Amino acid sequence: MLGASADRIAMGHDTSPADDLRLYQTGSHPCGYWPEREARDLVLDPRDPRLGLVYPQALEWGFRRSGDIVYRPSCAACRACVAVRIPVQRFQPDRSQRRCLRRNADISARIVPARRTDEHFDLYHRYLLARHRDGGMDDHGTAEFDQFLVGAWSDTRFLELREPPAPGSSGPGRLLAVAVTDRAPHGLSAVYTFYEPEEAARGLGTLAILRQLEWAQREGLAHLYLGYWIDGHAKMDYKRRFRPLEAFDGRGWREFPY
Repeated sequence: MLGASADRIAMGHDTSPADDLRLYQTGSHPCGYWPEREARDLVLDPRDPRLGLVYPQALEWGFRRSGDIVYRPSCAACRACVAVRIPVQRFQPDRSQRRCLRRNADISARIVPARRTDEHFDLYHRYLLARHRDGGMDDHGTAEFDQFLVGAWSDTRFLELREPPAPGSSGPGRLLAVAVTDRAPHGLSAVYTFYEPEEAARGLGTLAILRQLEWAQREGLAHLYLGYWIDGHAKMDYKRRFRPLEAFDGRGWREFPY
């Protein structure tokens, strides 16, 4: 729930089409990462028609998109969520990541419009049941899929990872993963990835990031934003394996210190 009061944040004329934008602080709500903790967020005014134009700058300020909401954690007693990004042109895969690429050399990647299909939703539903059962997301339907992943104003694409088509088949191969990705003038933002839970040995989450990095490299983009890294959280720890990595300290981006 958005707070009743709001501040205004300055938006420099050289970086944004907006002079300022209203910024809300939410009320307390259960933390999505540590259920025993309370969380609060800063949220850019979701009703502002300039939001899509401001979003690339918001990424630079450590914000993230969920549906049409652009937010950044702002918890009074906790600073665990650290926005991280990969400087694309300096990235080199390590030994484990090169093995992942070799293991999945048969997997094709293609970029498609961000429009839900039955195939996308079936994979998403299986993934949530396997990875987030009883976590509040496993009962998502098609409306929640669209609300969570496909923004009304964002420049979003689906990066599909597929097996080779069956012999004699004219259609695409089996869908293994979808990386929901926002495109901004200076980089890509990895919004959410879901994949076939029965193919865990392939390392599809890692593969999705490596393919997003290749996409960004092809387009000459500077950064791939990975959202928030959380020290001590097992599901977030994979992000620090992509080096070099930069972290947002509240004022600017610095080399990741951990």
